[in-house]
Amino acid sequence: MSVTIYHNPACGTSRNALAMIRASGEEPEIIEYLKTPPSRGRLIELLRLMGMTPKQLLRQKDTPYAELRLYDPRFSDEEILNFMMEYPILINRPIVVTEKGAVLARPSERVLEVLANPDIGDFVKEDGEVVRASFRR
Repeated sequence: MSVTIYHNPACGTSRNALAMIRASGEEPEIIEYLKTPPSRGRLIELLRLMGMTPKQLLRQKDTPYAELRLYDPRFSDEEILNFMMEYPILINRPIVVTEKGAVLARPSERVLEVLANPDIGDFVKEDGEVVRASFRR
């Protein structure tokens, strides 16, 4: 199965999702989205696949979200997309795409929803939390 992760190696949630993908036996295509942001068209496609709006994908923490006043409801989806193109850090992560679909893997165990082999047993996150990854389809 083809697996792509839009990844930020500085993010623990993203690192955990990547580790779960690898624990499932897959080696994903890793796109460090801050270095290689998705095109506007690709971002729109990812949103469609995840069933999300641009506002739902906005990252608030450690971004210019407050400075740009993106909490203001006057901003349209198109305007939010423009901000995401200008400031890719506003795109929440990790986003994982497979043939089974796409998810914003927050929490990281959401990645199991789109993996071919989600039964990775017990997985210990970086913070010590244990994920019981016996996935029920």
